[in-house]
Amino acid sequence: MTDHNPGDVALELERLRGTVEAGFARVDGALALVVQRSDQTDRRLADLDTRLDAVERRRWPLPSIAALAGVVGLLMTVWQATIAR
Repeated sequence: MTDHNPGDVALELERLRGTVEAGFARVDGALALVVQRSDQTDRRLADLDTRLDAVERRRWPLPSIAALAGVVGLLMTVWQATIAR
């Protein structure tokens, strides 16, 4: 085995520490970005849900339109039958 100078070992450990700290800083920054994007996505999803609810409240349901058309057709038939007499 080779003898290691304690100063060299300490220097190498300090370099490793710096590398690990830099890696943690990059991971921390990337994680913060992911959290920010997740929050933005949650806000957009809530906004879209609100808008969809508003659209659904304002739309006429198709069965109601069909029933209304049927009633109008019946009234027109009765009206024409009474006029034809």
